[in-house]
Amino acid sequence: MFFSCDKDYNVVGEDLIGDNNFELGKEYYAVKAYNQSTGAIQSDNLPINTLGMYTNAAFGTTTASFATQVELASVNPTIGANAVMDSVVLNIPYFSTVTNTSTTTGIKTYELDSIYGTSKAPFRLSIYESGYFMRDLDPATNFKEKQAYYSNQKNDFDALKIGSRLNDAADVKENDAFYFDPKEIAEKTTDEETKKTTTTRTAPAMRLKLSNSFFTSKILNAPSGKLTTNSALKDYFRGLYFKVEKTAPAENMASIDFSKGAIKLYYKEDQSTTTNGVTTVKRVNKTLDLKLKGNTVNFFEESNTNAAYLTAISSPNSTLGDSKLYLKGGVGSHAVIELFGPDNDNNGVADKLEALRKSGWLINEANLVFNIDTDAMKNSVEPNRIYVYNLTNKTAVLDYLTDNTSGSTAKNNKFIFDGILRKEAVTNGRGLTYKVRITNQIKNLMKNADSTNVKLGVVVTENIAVASFNKLKTPNSLFSVVPTASVFNPLGTVLFGSNPSVPEEKRLRLEIIYTKPN
Repeated sequence: MFFSCDKDYNVVGEDLIGDNNFELGKEYYAVKAYNQSTGAIQSDNLPINTLGMYTNAAFGTTTASFATQVELASVNPTIGANAVMDSVVLNIPYFSTVTNTSTTTGIKTYELDSIYGTSKAPFRLSIYESGYFMRDLDPATNFKEKQAYYSNQKNDFDALKIGSRLNDAADVKENDAFYFDPKEIAEKTTDEETKKTTTTRTAPAMRLKLSNSFFTSKILNAPSGKLTTNSALKDYFRGLYFKVEKTAPAENMASIDFSKGAIKLYYKEDQSTTTNGVTTVKRVNKTLDLKLKGNTVNFFEESNTNAAYLTAISSPNSTLGDSKLYLKGGVGSHAVIELFGPDNDNNGVADKLEALRKSGWLINEANLVFNIDTDAMKNSVEPNRIYVYNLTNKTAVLDYLTDNTSGSTAKNNKFIFDGILRKEAVTNGRGLTYKVRITNQIKNLMKNADSTNVKLGVVVTENIAVASFNKLKTPNSLFSVVPTASVFNPLGTVLFGSNPSVPEEKRLRLEIIYTKPN
């Protein structure tokens, strides 16, 4: 039997069972929800990273920088005699969609996805050789666990960056006034023998020229043995550090899959051929590819923090619950939810849960409905989705694990579990609510007397398919990890909480729709 919350609940099953046998109803249960700050957080090897600057009026300003190791696409390359670099090009594609294709020229118009802030707002982007070695395993665990890297380690990489920046082109759009350009990239190449010119068109990307002299010295003239394996390369060339600095009032941030990026070295070398004892030397064009692979880490700096947000995460009301819940990705915050209230008779079960277990109800649906504080969020972009999880046991809730539905896009998968932003036309497309279904979680609590009424956590999420967890640098008494997908979501939202001061129609509550046998 399927049930839609967009329809009145009392139509469920009305043609299946006589009204004299069953009573259909809906009840609301008070919950307690309060804020928690994450502090510095593990931010290494994320599937998506952020780069740039973004201000959310309800939270403050986030500046995101990035570091990555590099690998040879093909190890132990043979570099011929008299190799001379022509150019070095870094290419990292953006998330984008085609909005128009010219019928006359074939030129495509693109719209960038996952871009936040003011379109084409510039900032200073400096790419340095990194002197920080990112090892794979942690010596503190006798090299049995992976080494963790954290969001607040930017100063460590700053201190160990080597030399001048590598994106040293004269065009300031490649360094001092960089922005995420949505234009299609058109690249012309001319065959040296036929003189034929070919134009190659590709989707928008971070396309930067890097220092010829650096890569000549580092790669083409590398000492013996440094390019034989990627392990040797990573010890010798420890990677790239992308440093972001503000240069203009407007700001811009992008979510980027750096693992799709590459550095292509274009160079010429001598090619010798011997025929009938005669050796001929010819200059030939060659390329060598470096991939942005290996360990990575995203750095987040927070500034201009909103006073209300700072107060909320510094002094959460864990007794009555907070009036507003601040969910912020990256180095941010999430909310803790406690269901069914106190255990006044001290028997180990919350009184309201005990009563529910004795009710004989059949649970049709159970939801947590979150109302957005539209005033607080009026000048900010709302996250497309939030995620509720089992905070006590550091795992997903049952409803997440049992939902295999596929949405219109991957980000809308598990749509029965939900958490997807709901918008209304009357608010000019602004978000109003999120609803998360925890039906199976509640059913399990009712059916199994030995099941634990765990604390739940709620965060923003960038990818509903990612259910892993990242460590806090400084664990607290409630939690030591947070969902990974919240770390690489740069957005935040302000929700009405559970404090009695919140108007009842806006207050966070547990909604239970049930069938009761008469």
